[in-house]
Amino acid sequence: MLSKRVIPCLDVRNGRLTKGIKFEGNVDIGDPVESARKYYEEGADEIVFYDITASHEARGIFLDVVEKVASQIFIPFSVGGGINTVDDMRDVLVAGAEKVSVNSGAVKNPDIISEGAARFGSQCVVLGMDVKRVPVSEDIPSGFEIVIHGGRKYMGMDAIEWAKTGEALGAGEICLNSIDADGVKNGYDLELTRLVAEAVTIPVIASGGAGNPQHMVDAVTEGKATAALIASIVHYGEYTIPELKKYMSEHGVQTRMVW
Repeated sequence: MLSKRVIPCLDVRNGRLTKGIKFEGNVDIGDPVESARKYYEEGADEIVFYDITASHEARGIFLDVVEKVASQIFIPFSVGGGINTVDDMRDVLVAGAEKVSVNSGAVKNPDIISEGAARFGSQCVVLGMDVKRVPVSEDIPSGFEIVIHGGRKYMGMDAIEWAKTGEALGAGEICLNSIDADGVKNGYDLELTRLVAEAVTIPVIASGGAGNPQHMVDAVTEGKATAALIASIVHYGEYTIPELKKYMSEHGVQTRMVW
C-alpha cells in the first residue's frame, strides 16, 4: 500500500503567506519561506505554493519567492498561479519547482496540459481545480462547477467531466479544492473528492476544509484521495505535521513516518 501524503499549502499574496475562508477575507499570516522550511523539517511529504492573485491580476507568478522557497526545502514542490503558457511552466521549474499546477490557464487553454506533459512529463503537470457546489443542471449534472480566477468566475463546466478531460490530456495528478469548504475547518467535501477520485486513475489531492486529523483520515479513506492538503490547522499552530501523521497512522492510514 502506498503511503498517503500530507501536504501543507502556502497561499501567497504580494509575496506573503495568507489565509482566508471560502477564498475571501484573506489576512497576512507570515513569511512563506520560513513556513516552508518549518514544514519540511517537520516531515511534510510535499509543499504546494499558490500565488493566489496572479491569474486575476493577469501577471506572472512571483518567481523570486518560488526560488527562495525552493532553496529551503528538499521535498517535492508544486507551484501554481498565473501559469498560462508552457514557457511559464518552464520558468517555474527553472526556479526550483518539481511540479507545475495549472488551473485557470488550463480551463482557458486546455492544450497547455498536453503541451506541458509532452515537454516536461505528465508527472510534472498538476491540474488544479477550484470547485463550487451549484444546482444540478444539464450543463452541471454532478452539481459541482469549475470556478476560476480565485473563485471569481464561474465557467459552466462540470467538475467531474473536467477532471476526466484533464487526465486524458496528460495531467499526472489533480489537486481538488472545494471552495465551499475552504478555510471553514469542518472537513473536506468527501462527496466531491470521491466522485473525482472514482472518475480518474491519476492521484487526487483533497483540498479545502481540514480542521482536525480525523478529517484527513476521512479524505483518504471515504474520499479515496491519495493525499490531504492542509493549511489553517498548521499555519495557526493547532497541529504539527508529526502529530497529524501519528494520528493518521493510529487510525489505519499508512504515512511516511517522521518520529
